[in-house]
Amino acid sequence: MSGFETAELRRRFAEEARAERPDLAALCLLVAAEADRTLDETGMDAAQAELDRLAGQVPFRPGGPRAWAVALRELLGERYGFAGSAADYERLESSLLHEVLRRRRGLPILLSVVWMEVARRAGAPVYGVALPGHFVVGFGPREQQVLVDPFDGGRVLTGHDAEVLVAGATGAPLDASMLVPAETLDVVLRILNNIRAWAAARPERTDVALWAVELALLVPHHPARLRYERGTLMVQRGDFIGGAAELEEYAGLVEVVDTPLAERVRGEAQAARARLN
Repeated sequence: MSGFETAELRRRFAEEARAERPDLAALCLLVAAEADRTLDETGMDAAQAELDRLAGQVPFRPGGPRAWAVALRELLGERYGFAGSAADYERLESSLLHEVLRRRRGLPILLSVVWMEVARRAGAPVYGVALPGHFVVGFGPREQQVLVDPFDGGRVLTGHDAEVLVAGATGAPLDASMLVPAETLDVVLRILNNIRAWAAARPERTDVALWAVELALLVPHHPARLRYERGTLMVQRGDFIGGAAELEEYAGLVEVVDTPLAERVRGEAQAARARLN
Protein backbone atom coordinates (compact mmCIF):
# COMPACT_ATOMS: atom_id res chain seq x y z
CA MET A 1 0.00 0.00 0.00
CA SER A 2 1.32 3.44 -0.86
CA GLY A 3 0.10 6.90 0.00
CA PHE A 4 0.09 10.17 -1.89
CA GLU A 5 2.73 11.66 -4.14
CA THR A 6 4.33 14.58 -2.33
CA ALA A 7 3.18 17.17 -4.86
CA GLU A 8 -0.45 16.01 -4.67
CA LEU A 9 -0.39 15.90 -0.88
CA ARG A 10 1.01 19.43 -0.67
CA ARG A 11 -1.54 20.68 -3.22
CA ARG A 12 -4.41 19.26 -1.19
CA PHE A 13 -3.02 20.59 2.08
CA ALA A 14 -2.57 24.09 0.66
CA GLU A 15 -6.06 24.03 -0.86
CA GLU A 16 -7.67 22.96 2.42
CA ALA A 17 -5.64 25.48 4.43
CA ARG A 18 -6.90 28.26 2.15
CA ALA A 19 -10.54 27.14 2.19
CA GLU A 20 -13.13 29.50 3.64
CA ARG A 21 -13.76 27.00 6.45
CA PRO A 22 -10.76 24.68 6.69
CA ASP A 23 -11.54 21.11 7.77
CA LEU A 24 -9.44 20.37 10.87
CA ALA A 25 -9.66 16.57 10.59
CA ALA A 26 -8.73 16.65 6.89
CA LEU A 27 -5.70 18.87 7.56
CA CYS A 28 -4.56 16.65 10.43
CA LEU A 29 -4.86 13.57 8.22
CA LEU A 30 -2.83 15.23 5.46
CA VAL A 31 -0.14 15.98 8.04
CA ALA A 32 -0.29 12.32 9.05
CA ALA A 33 0.06 11.26 5.40
CA GLU A 34 3.36 13.17 5.20
CA ALA A 35 4.68 11.16 8.13
CA ASP A 36 3.15 7.80 7.20
CA ARG A 37 3.52 7.10 3.51
CA THR A 38 1.22 4.07 3.79
CA LEU A 39 -1.71 6.33 4.70
CA ASP A 40 -3.75 6.60 1.51
CA GLU A 41 -7.24 7.83 0.58
CA THR A 42 -8.83 4.69 2.00
CA GLY A 43 -7.04 5.13 5.32
CA MET A 44 -8.03 8.78 5.55
CA ASP A 45 -11.65 7.91 4.80
CA ALA A 46 -11.51 5.23 7.50
CA ALA A 47 -10.29 7.77 10.07
CA GLN A 48 -13.09 10.19 9.16
CA ALA A 49 -15.58 7.30 9.39
CA GLU A 50 -14.28 6.43 12.86
CA LEU A 51 -14.90 10.00 14.00
CA ASP A 52 -18.42 9.74 12.56
CA ARG A 53 -18.95 6.41 14.33
CA LEU A 54 -17.87 7.80 17.68
CA ALA A 55 -20.08 10.86 17.22
CA GLY A 56 -23.02 8.57 16.59
CA GLN A 57 -22.59 7.19 20.11
CA VAL A 58 -22.85 10.58 21.86
CA PRO A 59 -26.24 10.95 23.60
CA PHE A 60 -28.63 13.13 21.62
CA ARG A 61 -28.44 16.73 22.82
CA PRO A 62 -27.29 16.06 26.39
CA GLY A 63 -28.01 19.62 27.57
CA GLY A 64 -25.76 22.54 28.56
CA PRO A 65 -21.96 22.81 28.28
CA ARG A 66 -21.24 20.71 31.36
CA ALA A 67 -23.59 17.95 30.20
CA TRP A 68 -21.82 17.87 26.83
CA ALA A 69 -18.44 17.74 28.57
CA VAL A 70 -19.50 14.85 30.78
CA ALA A 71 -21.06 12.96 27.86
CA LEU A 72 -17.81 13.21 25.85
CA ARG A 73 -15.72 12.22 28.87
CA GLU A 74 -17.88 9.16 29.50
CA LEU A 75 -17.71 8.08 25.86
CA LEU A 76 -14.15 8.90 24.81
CA GLY A 77 -12.29 8.92 28.11
CA GLU A 78 -14.05 6.21 30.07
CA ARG A 79 -15.60 3.88 27.49
CA TYR A 80 -12.91 4.05 24.79
CA GLY A 81 -9.93 5.00 26.95
CA PHE A 82 -8.61 7.98 24.99
CA ALA A 83 -5.95 9.65 27.15
CA GLY A 84 -2.25 10.48 27.26
CA SER A 85 0.86 9.91 29.33
CA ALA A 86 4.41 11.25 29.51
CA ALA A 87 5.59 8.47 27.17
CA ASP A 88 3.38 9.82 24.39
CA TYR A 89 5.62 12.87 24.05
CA GLU A 90 8.39 10.56 22.81
CA ARG A 91 6.40 9.16 19.88
CA LEU A 92 5.80 10.83 16.53
CA GLU A 93 2.58 8.78 16.27
CA SER A 94 1.20 10.88 19.10
CA SER A 95 0.90 13.77 16.63
CA LEU A 96 -0.75 11.75 13.83
CA LEU A 97 -4.54 11.67 13.90
CA HIS A 98 -5.03 8.22 12.36
CA GLU A 99 -2.58 6.71 14.87
CA VAL A 100 -4.22 8.51 17.79
CA LEU A 101 -7.57 7.06 16.73
CA ARG A 102 -6.01 3.60 16.48
CA ARG A 103 -3.95 3.68 19.68
CA ARG A 104 -6.29 5.97 21.66
CA ARG A 105 -3.16 7.71 22.90
CA GLY A 106 -1.63 11.02 21.89
CA LEU A 107 -0.49 14.51 22.76
CA PRO A 108 -2.98 16.90 24.38
CA ILE A 109 -3.65 18.74 21.12
CA LEU A 110 -4.32 15.59 19.06
CA LEU A 111 -6.60 14.15 21.72
CA SER A 112 -8.33 17.52 21.74
CA VAL A 113 -8.80 17.23 17.97
CA VAL A 114 -10.56 13.89 18.53
CA TRP A 115 -12.78 15.46 21.22
CA MET A 116 -13.58 18.48 19.03
CA GLU A 117 -14.30 16.51 15.88
CA VAL A 118 -16.50 13.95 17.63
CA ALA A 119 -18.34 16.62 19.62
CA ARG A 120 -18.79 18.88 16.59
CA ARG A 121 -20.31 16.05 14.57
CA ALA A 122 -22.69 15.39 17.46
CA GLY A 123 -23.81 19.03 17.50
CA ALA A 124 -21.94 20.28 20.57
CA PRO A 125 -20.84 23.93 21.04
CA VAL A 126 -17.17 22.90 21.11
CA TYR A 127 -13.80 24.51 20.33
CA GLY A 128 -10.14 24.19 21.16
CA VAL A 129 -8.46 26.32 23.83
CA ALA A 130 -4.72 26.81 23.32
CA LEU A 131 -3.50 27.19 26.90
CA PRO A 132 0.27 27.73 27.00
CA GLY A 133 1.95 24.34 27.03
CA HIS A 134 -1.26 22.32 27.26
CA PHE A 135 -4.11 22.29 24.76
CA VAL A 136 -7.62 21.66 26.14
CA VAL A 137 -11.22 21.74 24.87
CA GLY A 138 -13.98 24.20 25.71
CA PHE A 139 -17.75 23.82 25.60
CA GLY A 140 -20.29 26.63 25.57
CA PRO A 141 -20.09 30.43 25.42
CA ARG A 142 -17.45 32.31 27.40
CA GLU A 143 -19.79 33.16 30.28
CA GLN A 144 -20.70 29.47 30.69
CA GLN A 145 -17.46 27.96 29.46
CA VAL A 146 -16.60 24.45 30.63
CA LEU A 147 -13.04 23.25 30.00
CA VAL A 148 -11.98 19.61 29.74
CA ASP A 149 -8.56 18.00 29.51
CA PRO A 150 -8.62 15.14 26.96
CA PHE A 151 -5.05 14.21 27.90
CA ASP A 152 -6.44 13.38 31.34
CA GLY A 153 -9.29 11.34 29.92
CA GLY A 154 -11.61 14.31 29.53
CA ARG A 155 -11.48 15.50 33.13
CA VAL A 156 -13.69 18.56 33.65
CA LEU A 157 -11.45 21.40 34.83
CA THR A 158 -12.17 23.93 37.52
CA GLY A 159 -10.83 27.46 37.20
CA HIS A 160 -8.09 26.50 39.64
CA ASP A 161 -7.15 23.48 37.48
CA ALA A 162 -6.67 25.74 34.46
CA GLU A 163 -4.55 28.13 36.52
CA VAL A 164 -2.34 25.23 37.62
CA LEU A 165 -1.88 24.03 34.03
CA VAL A 166 -0.81 27.48 32.85
CA ALA A 167 1.43 28.12 35.86
CA GLY A 168 3.10 24.74 35.35
CA ALA A 169 3.82 25.55 31.69
CA THR A 170 4.82 29.21 31.94
CA GLY A 171 5.07 30.21 35.58
CA ALA A 172 2.62 33.01 34.73
CA PRO A 173 -0.98 33.48 35.86
CA LEU A 174 -3.96 32.47 33.73
CA ASP A 175 -5.19 35.35 31.59
CA ALA A 176 -8.68 35.64 30.08
CA SER A 177 -7.14 36.02 26.61
CA MET A 178 -5.87 32.44 26.89
CA LEU A 179 -9.42 31.08 27.00
CA VAL A 180 -10.61 32.24 23.58
CA PRO A 181 -11.47 29.60 20.94
CA ALA A 182 -8.47 28.58 18.84
CA GLU A 183 -8.68 29.06 15.08
CA THR A 184 -8.37 25.91 12.96
CA LEU A 185 -5.15 27.00 11.24
CA ASP A 186 -3.60 27.97 14.58
CA VAL A 187 -4.32 24.42 15.79
CA VAL A 188 -2.63 22.96 12.71
CA LEU A 189 0.42 25.21 13.10
CA ARG A 190 0.72 24.18 16.74
CA ILE A 191 0.60 20.50 15.74
CA LEU A 192 3.34 21.12 13.19
CA ASN A 193 5.35 22.99 15.85
CA ASN A 194 5.11 19.91 18.08
CA ILE A 195 6.37 17.71 15.25
CA ARG A 196 9.27 20.09 14.60
CA ALA A 197 10.12 20.03 18.32
CA TRP A 198 10.05 16.22 18.27
CA ALA A 199 12.41 16.18 15.30
CA ALA A 200 14.70 18.86 16.75
CA ALA A 201 15.42 16.55 19.68
CA ARG A 202 16.47 13.87 17.18
CA PRO A 203 19.19 15.25 14.87
CA GLU A 204 18.88 12.21 12.60
CA ARG A 205 15.27 13.16 11.78
CA THR A 206 15.86 16.32 9.77
CA ASP A 207 13.58 14.72 7.16
CA VAL A 208 10.62 15.06 9.55
CA ALA A 209 11.61 18.58 10.55
CA LEU A 210 11.80 19.63 6.89
CA TRP A 211 8.37 18.39 5.82
CA ALA A 212 6.81 19.85 8.97
CA VAL A 213 8.30 23.25 8.10
CA GLU A 214 7.25 22.96 4.47
CA LEU A 215 3.64 22.20 5.43
CA ALA A 216 3.63 25.10 7.88
CA LEU A 217 4.80 27.38 5.04
CA LEU A 218 1.63 26.44 3.13
CA VAL A 219 -0.57 27.81 5.92
CA PRO A 220 -1.66 31.42 5.28
CA HIS A 221 -0.08 34.00 7.61
CA HIS A 222 2.70 31.66 8.73
CA PRO A 223 5.67 33.10 10.68
CA ALA A 224 8.35 34.44 8.32
CA ARG A 225 11.08 32.78 10.38
CA LEU A 226 9.95 29.43 8.97
CA ARG A 227 11.81 30.41 5.78
CA TYR A 228 15.02 30.63 7.79
CA GLU A 229 14.33 27.28 9.42
CA ARG A 230 13.69 25.65 6.04
CA GLY A 231 16.93 27.05 4.60
CA THR A 232 18.93 25.84 7.58
CA LEU A 233 17.44 22.36 7.34
CA MET A 234 18.15 22.18 3.62
CA VAL A 235 21.79 23.02 4.30
CA GLN A 236 21.96 20.41 7.06
CA ARG A 237 20.61 17.84 4.60
CA GLY A 238 23.26 18.70 1.99
CA ASP A 239 21.25 20.94 -0.33
CA PHE A 240 23.69 23.82 -0.09
CA ILE A 241 22.49 25.73 -3.16
CA GLY A 242 18.77 25.43 -2.35
CA GLY A 243 19.35 26.18 1.32
CA ALA A 244 21.47 29.22 0.56
CA ALA A 245 18.80 30.58 -1.79
CA GLU A 246 16.15 30.13 0.91
CA LEU A 247 18.33 31.88 3.49
CA GLU A 248 18.89 34.80 1.12
CA GLU A 249 15.15 35.13 0.53
CA TYR A 250 14.59 35.25 4.27
CA ALA A 251 17.30 37.88 4.63
CA GLY A 252 15.49 39.99 2.06
CA LEU A 253 12.25 39.69 4.05
CA VAL A 254 13.76 40.83 7.35
CA GLU A 255 16.21 43.44 6.06
CA VAL A 256 13.77 46.32 6.47
CA VAL A 257 13.18 45.61 10.16
CA ASP A 258 16.49 44.03 11.24
CA THR A 259 19.53 44.82 9.08
CA PRO A 260 22.11 43.06 11.34
CA LEU A 261 20.02 39.85 11.25
CA ALA A 262 19.77 40.04 7.46
CA GLU A 263 23.54 40.44 7.18
CA ARG A 264 24.15 37.49 9.49
CA VAL A 265 21.78 35.26 7.50
CA ARG A 266 23.45 36.29 4.22
CA GLY A 267 26.74 35.23 5.81
CA GLU A 268 25.21 31.83 6.56
CA ALA A 269 24.07 31.57 2.95
CA GLN A 270 27.57 32.41 1.71
CA ALA A 271 29.06 29.80 4.04
CA ALA A 272 26.60 27.20 2.73
CA ARG A 273 27.65 27.87 -0.88
CA ALA A 274 31.31 27.67 0.14
CA ARG A 275 30.73 24.09 1.31
CA LEU A 276 30.38 23.06 -2.36
CA ASN A 277 34.07 23.82 -3.00
